Amino acid sequence: MTYTSTILIVDDDDLSRDTLEALLSNQGYNLALADNGQEALEKAATLVPDLILLDVMMPDMDGFEVCRRLRADSVLGEIPIILVTALDDRESRLEGIEAGADDFITKPYDRVELRTRVKTITRLNRFRRLMAERTKFEWVIDQADEGYLSITSSGQINYANKQARLYLNLPPDDTTPIADTFQTLISSQYQLEPKAAWKKWIHTSSKTSKQKRYLVRPETRTSTAFWLEVDILHLGTSVSDDTAWIIKLRDVTRAMAMTQNMWEFGAMVSHKLRTPLIGMLSGMELLTQFGPELSHDEMTKLAEQALKGVKRLRGEIDDILHFIGSAHSSSLGDSGKMPVGDLPNMIESICLDMEISKAYIHQIEDNHGRQTQLKISTHALELILREILENSKKFHPQQNPAVTITTKHTQNGRFKLSITDDGIHLSPDQLAKALTPYYQGEKYFTGEAKGMGLGLSMVAASMWSIGGTCRLFNREDSPGLVVELILPITKKLHRLAERIAAKEK
Repeated sequence: MTYTSTILIVDDDDLSRDTLEALLSNQGYNLALADNGQEALEKAATLVPDLILLDVMMPDMDGFEVCRRLRADSVLGEIPIILVTALDDRESRLEGIEAGADDFITKPYDRVELRTRVKTITRLNRFRRLMAERTKFEWVIDQADEGYLSITSSGQINYANKQARLYLNLPPDDTTPIADTFQTLISSQYQLEPKAAWKKWIHTSSKTSKQKRYLVRPETRTSTAFWLEVDILHLGTSVSDDTAWIIKLRDVTRAMAMTQNMWEFGAMVSHKLRTPLIGMLSGMELLTQFGPELSHDEMTKLAEQALKGVKRLRGEIDDILHFIGSAHSSSLGDSGKMPVGDLPNMIESICLDMEISKAYIHQIEDNHGRQTQLKISTHALELILREILENSKKFHPQQNPAVTITTKHTQNGRFKLSITDDGIHLSPDQLAKALTPYYQGEKYFTGEAKGMGLGLSMVAASMWSIGGTCRLFNREDSPGLVVELILPITKKLHRLAERIAAKEK
């Protein structure tokens, strides 16, 4: 956008005022006119012009007084003023200088000289204003909670505010040159997710992208997972290569943790209350429907069954209240270790509870499988598997999926768990959005991709938080989906897992 300078012409003589207007009207300026000192002060306060051409000899309030009043104003005091005068004596110039004038033009004036002086002063004033605005901008950016960077098309960082330097572990002194590129810095310190969103992002011609990008520092034994949401604005390279991209880094750790806790709590409540309620409802329905026909012993058994369900429900509610009242921390990562040997029983229990009758488990055990410990708690993995299997059932055309679970060690010392169903295929857009984590960012924002629910996105968030990965894709041989989880394993078994993977290959 081109900036147009505004010039205020002040002269009580109509001919002089019209002459100046004619000389400058085709020079690309916005021109404003005033015919006395009071009007000049009022218009200057309204317009805050880039330059004032001020006649000295005016009735009531001369140009010297107008100049003094402008200089005394905190807002208008920096406006350049050229005094236009027929006076050419030393005393008049000294008075003008003392009043605060920046320059003088003596009548009759040279047209070329006038235009040149006006052009020079408006350029200088524009530069001064830009520098002032830049100073204000840099101060605001340095005080911001978000990190801001500007980078070149090759990824070189030419500006980073204090918060960005903190996030990227850079020296706080902005006079120190940054040798590494943005890509190098984030790749060495964070897990880039979703990986598809980060592929060739710096070469795209799109100015903005609605695709969510995150930098994730997985949790460790001493710290929780750290999340940065990344917004990218492409400025292009046609004007200058100095700044091709503006990057904003926003800490969403707390928001992601709250959403994660909400999801875990909802899944836990749903699981804990469903089973006792089913038993209670079944007994009550039988009593209501067949009560008069039942014997005393049969009614007693049904009542005992219902009472058992009530007691179990009370116990589950007590657990939930304890969960709410305690200082809940994430159950992911180093806070728990899940033995691979426990997977078959866990999967069978989940499938039985969810009434999935066609579940097939392959390659769960190998010569060393039961010795492998996954770097995730049993509770967290159970929630993840429940979410995946629940979606398999929910989106199956007959709500009766055939599910196959396969596992194997990978060559990089990790553990791959694949869940395949025979339900439906998803569109590329659905596949891209289903595993993108969201958080509760506004009052009515559900954080859900249409038709997918919040669960699958939280599965991805859970996996990234522990340093794992998650992938969702369509089956190639038939309708259905595959959810692939790559889980980290404990360090002491890392080398053993690598040897196992090498043997399997």
